[in-house]
Amino acid sequence: MVEETKTQESGEQFVKSKLDRLRHSTAHVMAQAIQGLYPGAKLAIGPAIKDGFYYDVDADVQFSESDLEKIENRMSEIVKQAQPFERKEMSREEAIKFFEKKGETYKVEIIQGIEADTVSTYWNNDFVDLCRGPHLENTSEVRAFKLLSIAGAYWRGDERNKMLQRIYGTAFASPKELKQYLHRLEEAKKRDHRKLGRELDLFSFHEESPGIPFFHPRGTVLYDQLTNYWREEHRKEDYVECRSPIILNDELWKKSGHYDHYKENMYFSEIEETTFAIKPMNCPGGVLIFKNTPKSYRDLPIKLAELGLVHRHEKSGVLHGLFRVKAFTIDDAHIYCVEDQIQEEIGKCLALITRIYKAFGFDKIQIELSTRPEDSMGSDEIWEKATTGLENALKNNDIDYYVSEGSGAFYGPKIDFHIEDSIGRTWQCGTIQLDFSMPERFDIDYVGKDGKKHRPVMVHRAVFGSVERFLGILIEHFGGDFPLWLSPVQVLVATISEKQDDYAKEVYAALKAAGIRAEIDLDPEKIGYKIRKAETGKTPYVAVVGDKEVESRHVALRARGRKDLGSVSIEGLITQLKEEIETKKQPD
Repeated sequence: MVEETKTQESGEQFVKSKLDRLRHSTAHVMAQAIQGLYPGAKLAIGPAIKDGFYYDVDADVQFSESDLEKIENRMSEIVKQAQPFERKEMSREEAIKFFEKKGETYKVEIIQGIEADTVSTYWNNDFVDLCRGPHLENTSEVRAFKLLSIAGAYWRGDERNKMLQRIYGTAFASPKELKQYLHRLEEAKKRDHRKLGRELDLFSFHEESPGIPFFHPRGTVLYDQLTNYWREEHRKEDYVECRSPIILNDELWKKSGHYDHYKENMYFSEIEETTFAIKPMNCPGGVLIFKNTPKSYRDLPIKLAELGLVHRHEKSGVLHGLFRVKAFTIDDAHIYCVEDQIQEEIGKCLALITRIYKAFGFDKIQIELSTRPEDSMGSDEIWEKATTGLENALKNNDIDYYVSEGSGAFYGPKIDFHIEDSIGRTWQCGTIQLDFSMPERFDIDYVGKDGKKHRPVMVHRAVFGSVERFLGILIEHFGGDFPLWLSPVQVLVATISEKQDDYAKEVYAALKAAGIRAEIDLDPEKIGYKIRKAETGKTPYVAVVGDKEVESRHVALRARGRKDLGSVSIEGLITQLKEEIETKKQPD
C-alpha cells in the first residue's frame, strides 16, 4: 500500500499550518529588522512558502551576504523583546492614507486592488505591515531561523516593473529542526545535478540551443537505461508503443483545447501558408492513431505508450538544469477503455507506477487528487463523473490520499504522485488523468455489443512525468552513486603496471562480451591514482590486475567507497555483476 496521507485534516497538516504562521511571523520580524537598519526601505510582499519565507524589498542599498548577518542580529534583538503581534483593522481609504504617509507605495498599490471595505494590519511595537494573518502571539516564539539567500524579483512578477530584492529565509519550531534542515541544504548542494552532471560528464547546456540539454555519451547511457527499463515494465502490462509527429497543424490544437488553454507556452511555425505547432503534449497525436482504424469493444482496453519529445516555451529566468527545460520527453501512455474498465485500469496504473518507483528506492510515496480548475473545459456532469471515477479507484485500491482543490488539468481531474528522495525532499512526478472531454472533442468511438457506436474513456498516464527531470531527481537522490544497473560505467579494469596489459585486455573483453559496461585503464600511473579517479567518477567497481592476478587468472575487486572485496575469477565476477544488475540492487 502507498504510504499513508489522510483526506481529512491530519495532525501533520495542523503542524504545517502552525509552521506557516511561524514563518510568516518571522518574515515580519525580518521586515522590521530591515527597516530598522535601512531607513527608507520599502516593503512589497513577504509570504510563507514551502520550507521557509521571503520578503521582497525596494532599498537603495544592494544587499550582500554580510548584510544578511546584520539583519539576523537585529532580528534576534526583536525576538528577545517578545513584542506582541497585534491585529488592527482599518477602512480601505484610511489604510491607503496611512501607508501613503509612510511612503509604502507597494502596500498602497496592493490595497487599491482590494475590493473589501476594510483591511487588516499587524503591529509589533512601531512596526506595522498590511497582512491578513494569522500570526504568533509575540516575537519570542520565533526561536530558530536563518536567512539563506538574496535574489532579484520583479514586482508582481512582471518584467516591465521594477526589480526588487528578494531575501529568502527559513524558520522552525526548534533549533534541532533548523539544524537538520540546514544539513539537508548542504547535502543538496553537494548533490546538485548540474554540478554532478559536469563532473560526471553526463550533460551540458549551450547558448546555441538555450534551455535544451545536450546528453553526452555517459548521460545517454543513463537515459537509455531508464527508458529501457520503462519499456520492459510496460510490455509486461500489455502496452504497445507508438510515435506521433513533433509538428502538427494548429487546427489540431484548437480542436484539443490546447490552443485556448496553453498557446502562450507553445512554439508555432508557418509552412506553405499553414500554421503548425511544435507539440507541447503527446495526447492529440495519440488520439489520431487510435482513430485511424475502427475499434470494437473486444479491442478495449487499448494501451498506447509513447516516449514523446515535446517543446514548451519557458522564460529564461525559470530554467533550472534538467528540472525545468524547454524540450523534454514525456513518458506518456493513453488508455482507451469502456466505463466499466476504469477502476481496473486505474488500479493497474497505480500498481505499475508504485512498482517502478520502488526499483529506484523511492519507498515513500504520497498521493494527491487534484480537482477541477477554474480554467477548464467540459460540462459539470463530465467533471463529476471523472472525479468520482478517480476517487473510487483510490478507495477501491485501499490507497490514502489528500485532495488539492482546483489543481486538475484543464480537461480532467488527476492523481499526482509525490516521491521522497534520500535526503527527505519530495518531488511530484507521475500522474493519472481521467478524461471524458478529449474523446468527445475528437469524436472517437468503438462498436459495442449492441452493434452501435459508443464513446470510450481516455486515461492519460505518466510515470516519470519528464524523463529529463526524473534523471535530475535520480542524480540528486543517489548523489551520482548510481546502482550498478544504471551506472554509465559499471566496472573499471585497472593495471598495476604495463606487464599486466594483455591479461587486463582479456578481462575487459570478457566483461564487454557479457554485456557489462566496462572501461580499461592501462595508463602508466600508480594504481592508487587510478582507484581515486574511479572513485571521483562514481564507478561502482574496480577490477585491479597485478602479477598475482595474472598468475591466478583472477582480479582483485574493489567496490565504490574503497571497499576491498578480495580476489574473484572472471566468471565469478561476471556472475556477481549480472545478479546485481538483474535484481536492481540499491547502493549500500
